[in-house]
Amino acid sequence: MAFPQFGGQVKLDEYRTDGHSTHEEEKEPYNVRVSVEKLSAQSVKENERKANLLQKNQQLRERIKKEEGTNAKVQKLVPLLQSLKAVERDESVSRSNCEANRSQLEARVHHLEDKIVAAWDDQTLSEDLDNVLAAAVEKLDSTKEDLAAWLRAVLSVKQQIDNVPTQSELIQYERRFSELNVHIQEKHRQTRKYYATYNALLEIKELMLKETSLLNSISSQFQNAIASTDGHMKLIDSMDAIVKGSQQKLQKVEVGLQEEQKSCDALKKRYAAAMAEQRRCYSLLKAFQEECARNERLEKEIPNQNKATALSQTQTQTQVGS
Repeated sequence: MAFPQFGGQVKLDEYRTDGHSTHEEEKEPYNVRVSVEKLSAQSVKENERKANLLQKNQQLRERIKKEEGTNAKVQKLVPLLQSLKAVERDESVSRSNCEANRSQLEARVHHLEDKIVAAWDDQTLSEDLDNVLAAAVEKLDSTKEDLAAWLRAVLSVKQQIDNVPTQSELIQYERRFSELNVHIQEKHRQTRKYYATYNALLEIKELMLKETSLLNSISSQFQNAIASTDGHMKLIDSMDAIVKGSQQKLQKVEVGLQEEQKSCDALKKRYAAAMAEQRRCYSLLKAFQEECARNERLEKEIPNQNKATALSQTQTQTQVGS
């Protein structure tokens, strides 16, 4: 912005009043110009911040596009991006307002310079300069407040975007949950094994106590029972009842064993089916990887083929033209 030169060409000594000098009159427009330059520098800084934010926004969008399986996250990011766009629109409006204010200030500076050249009195000129400077400072403070609010909004949106987990973080969470699930299943299997062992030992203990009690009863009553015919018959009946109870207990245990054997066979079949499915998945994964590698190789070969085709067409056209 060009300003008129104050020197020998314009004589303001004739219009000095109340002890004001020409140097003081020139200093007041200079302060206004400094304010305008500060506003210009502030506008440049705002443009640079806007460019940095737009670049970061573009990087975030490219980061989202590169990640796979992020439909749910993208749906969460859509309102955040809309908020960011609204903030950018507000910033654009604020920038346009700053440009308009700057134009007004420049016009005001030109007007004041014209007044100086036209030799207005010093009191009126000083009041006008003070009013313009106060208005400029007030607008600068308001612009700073708007910029601070805008930066806070951008920072809030950025924090909300950062709070959304990325694909790598989701994969890490899934891996940790899988490891935790395997650990829990192993603990559960060991606990069931210990409980089953405890129950079996407890049942063996009860059977041994019953057997010991029965042998003690037989040993204490055998001499009295064998001495008479009635006691002999009672002993035989008691032994028959004991044998029948043992056979019933043995049948019950055999039924439980058969059920456990059936359950074990069913688990073996399920395990065999799962292993077959795992082998099939491995084969499908290997085939998929081979097809992906083949697809990448073909994609790399396509540009070379296009170049070769274009070169051959060019050579053919050259031969036809010759």
